[in-house]
Amino acid sequence: MFDAVQGLVEEHAELEGRLAAPETHADQRLAKQLNQRYAELSAVVRTWQQHQALADDIVAARELAADDPEFADEARALEARLAEVDERLQHLLVPRDPSDSKDVLLEVKSGEGGEESALFAGDLVRMYTRYAERHGWRTEVLDAAPSDLGGYKSITLAVKAKGTPEPGEAPFALLKFEGGVHRVQRVPVTESQGRVHTSAAGVLVMPEAEQVDVEIDENDLRIDVFRSSGPGGQSVNTTDSAVRITHLPTGIVVSCQNEKSQLQNREQALRILRSRLLAAAEEAAAAEATEARRSQVRTVDRSERVRTYNFPENRISDHRTGYKAYNLDVVLDGELQPVIDSLVTADLEARLEALA
Repeated sequence: MFDAVQGLVEEHAELEGRLAAPETHADQRLAKQLNQRYAELSAVVRTWQQHQALADDIVAARELAADDPEFADEARALEARLAEVDERLQHLLVPRDPSDSKDVLLEVKSGEGGEESALFAGDLVRMYTRYAERHGWRTEVLDAAPSDLGGYKSITLAVKAKGTPEPGEAPFALLKFEGGVHRVQRVPVTESQGRVHTSAAGVLVMPEAEQVDVEIDENDLRIDVFRSSGPGGQSVNTTDSAVRITHLPTGIVVSCQNEKSQLQNREQALRILRSRLLAAAEEAAAAEATEARRSQVRTVDRSERVRTYNFPENRISDHRTGYKAYNLDVVLDGELQPVIDSLVTADLEARLEALA
C-alpha cells in the first residue's frame, strides 16, 4: 500500500504550487477544493516523513547496538513508534468517501410517540448542536416545524466547519453515521402514571452540496408559495412567504418557511434540494454508497433503530457496533465522540478488510 505514497507526495507539491498562484484564488470554489485536497495530502506527507525519519533512526540505533547494548533498547522503542506511525499511514491511505470533506445537512423528524417523539427530536438537535460547538463548527437552522411542547416535528440543520478540517475531521466524515432511527425509552412529560414509554425519531444525514456539485435546471422545478404556519414575526402567518419546491424528474419535494421572506425561503429550499439530489446521485452511482445509505432512515419505525437512549438506566447503546455506555446525560450534552469513534473504527476496519 505504501507504494502509492510517492505519487501522493508529488501531487502535494503540485498543489502547493497551484495554491501559491494568485489566479487560483480568483475562483473561491476551486481554491476551497484544492485546499481540502492539500490538507488531506499534507497529513499523508507528514506521516510519511515521520516513517522515513524513524526508519533511518532504527538503522543507526541497530548499528550502534553492535558496540553498545544500550542502543538495542532504543532500537526497540523506535520500532514500536514506527509501528504506530505505519498504522496511521495505512489508515490515511485507505480510500475515503468522496464527501468526507464536506459540511452536513441534518434532518431530524419525530416519529412514533407523538409529542414525546417531538421532544426527543429536540433533544437530538441539542446534542448535535453542542457536539458541533465542541468542534468549533457553526450550526444554522434552515427549516423547522416546532411542536406545541417545545420539541420539533421536523427540523433541518446545517453544520459547517471553519477553515479546512484535517482528513476525517469534517462534519460529514464524523456525522454521516448518525443517519437512522434513534429510539428513546423514558417516562414522557405527558405520562401521569410514571410508566416508561418507547418512541423514536429519525435522522437523515446528507453532505451539503455546492452549486458546482449539482446543476439544477429551473425548468425541472415546480415552485409553490403558501402561508407559513407556527410561531414567527410580523410577516410570518400573514403573507405567502413559505416555499415548496418540487423537482419534477425525481419527485423530491422540499418545503421551507423558516425565513421571513419568500426569496430567503426559496434559497434555503434550493440548498436542501441540492444536497438531496447529490445524495441521490451518489446512491445511484456506487453500490458502496447504496449500502451505506441503507442504514439511514426510510420510515421512522422502531424496527430500523440504530441507537437506543435509555433514560432510566442512563444508558446509550449503538446497535451497529455494540457500543454501550452509562453516561447518557453526558452524551446528550454533546460528548458524542466516543460513540462516533466506535462507528468510524468499524467503518475503517471494514474498508481495510475490503482492500485485503
